[in-house]
Amino acid sequence: MDLGLTGRWALVCAASKGLGRGCAEALVKEGAHVVITARGAEALEATAQDLRRLNPSVQVVTVVGDITNEAGRAAALQACPQVDILINNAGGPPPGDFRDWDRAAWLAALDANMLTPIELIKATVDAMAARGFGRVINITSGAVKAPIDVLGLSNGARSGLTGFVAGLARQPALAGRNVTLNNLLPGAFDTERLHKTLAAGGAKSGQSSEAFAAKRRAAIPTQRFGTAAEFGAVCAMLCSEQAAYLTGQNILLDGGAYGGVF
Repeated sequence: MDLGLTGRWALVCAASKGLGRGCAEALVKEGAHVVITARGAEALEATAQDLRRLNPSVQVVTVVGDITNEAGRAAALQACPQVDILINNAGGPPPGDFRDWDRAAWLAALDANMLTPIELIKATVDAMAARGFGRVINITSGAVKAPIDVLGLSNGARSGLTGFVAGLARQPALAGRNVTLNNLLPGAFDTERLHKTLAAGGAKSGQSSEAFAAKRRAAIPTQRFGTAAEFGAVCAMLCSEQAAYLTGQNILLDGGAYGGVF
């Protein structure tokens, strides 16, 4: 199926590795030009080279910087001729006990996982509406659907973003102009972040990371972790012309781990 993305411009945040990279790869395969951002120059440029080899017909622009601060956002937006597709993504805050988090910890979580996506949405959606096409995908977390006790900072910040998007996505000025906003909620995906989490979990429980990972996989109905390529494919589908009637939704990708009906 042709997703209608050829020639579109996408800004993909935190795209040098993991789920962000998976989204960038899927969009490039569909013929979209991409601006990719990350803090690490070496990893970002390596990813860019791989994307160019994946589809030599598209443009791949790199912006080294921190998307969670004003300067990083400005540089990323300036590098993109027009933002037809916005993929909001940033690393999650650390786990812990809420009793140990001070105001600064909460503000950092809100800046990265709620306010940064909102600022980028604010900077792009009106122009999308004027052109009659726009797709915003926020990579949040399965913890929005099923909160994890040690991830309170993430639960709070990402849930705030989810509530904001639910209202904005339904504004006729956007939805009526073919601008959609949706959230992708990843469960356990085979990424560097997951490996670190499994190592920490294993150490805490007195198990090897391999044993801890096996136990985690066994709790997932698909009996495995997801791949970044799978995540990117769903992202590309949500960005497609065919997904114009899908907006304001939270799409959970977790291999069936969440046991609820809704």
